[in-house]
Amino acid sequence: MALRPDATALLTKLLSERILILDGAMGTMIQGYKLGEADYRGVCLHDHPQDLKGDNDVLVLTKPEVIRAIHDEYLEAGADILETNTFNSTSIAQADYRLEGHVREINRAAAAIARERADAWTAKTPDKPRFVAGALGPTNRTASISPDVNDPGARNVTYDALVASYGEAIEGLAEGGADLFLVETVFDTLNAKAALFALGTYFDRIGRRYPVIVSGTITDASGRTLSGQTPEAFWNSVRHVRPLAVGLNCALGAELMRPYIEEIARVADTFVSCYPNAGLPNPMSDTGYDETPEETARLLSEFAQSGFVNLVGGCCGTTPAHIRAIAEAVKHLPPRRIPAAPEEAIAA
Repeated sequence: MALRPDATALLTKLLSERILILDGAMGTMIQGYKLGEADYRGVCLHDHPQDLKGDNDVLVLTKPEVIRAIHDEYLEAGADILETNTFNSTSIAQADYRLEGHVREINRAAAAIARERADAWTAKTPDKPRFVAGALGPTNRTASISPDVNDPGARNVTYDALVASYGEAIEGLAEGGADLFLVETVFDTLNAKAALFALGTYFDRIGRRYPVIVSGTITDASGRTLSGQTPEAFWNSVRHVRPLAVGLNCALGAELMRPYIEEIARVADTFVSCYPNAGLPNPMSDTGYDETPEETARLLSEFAQSGFVNLVGGCCGTTPAHIRAIAEAVKHLPPRRIPAAPEEAIAA
């Protein structure tokens, strides 16, 4: 399936006119189905030599009706943009399940399912077009940090391996019909740079660009990514790709994220996205997280009133109820206006 010709122009127009809504957590919703090993294997992988329960991405092949239903719930709640169910759909991450050979198929199927549902809902309300974001997660390796405390120079992945792994995923997502790409939950900017290089290589080969959103994650109260960058430094490390939007997701929840999304909003000369967790983890909660839909919506509404955001949604622990409350809370609030690029010297 080809890129929707007007995706970049239309998204740019819409993000300038109103705050767009991203969907919420996929894993939280899948947990509610209480699927077993047989569900994860389905028919096509019934004789796979390794257990697959927990590999949520493979459900696009083995239980597509579940993924389709979850997309529908988020679209009904008000989502403008669906993320594909591909957070771990690289050969590096899928190696844990010995599914490296299925990576392109998984990405293609995930994008096709999201494309089908987005188009169906757009047909219902043509004045509210829906989009599909091909999700590129951080992988389970880090290119900047040693996995061995006794050997700071050790690495368990190379930059070239990351580029190749992301490149395969990108091909599948494009074939399935993604409108844009979302490089998300960036804890190591070098991993993100590998994804962005793979995207640039793909764009050069096909002769056109897709819109790209880059979303980092702040891992603790230090206000830095796992690889040590502040939000401003993170932005300056990725701004060369001219992303449609840059922002933060996951991690601390909206309340603790506020100063960091404010920092991004202050320096970024592009649109800003924010989709936090539903607060901090809480094993006693039904979703595993603290915040109610009303709390998350109140916090993101405050971000919007402060002029920080153009695109909002939810990460871990959020549900369609959260997305519905967020959409309602920001629907009459203006989007952030992009400032002029700062004149001072930039150091990443």
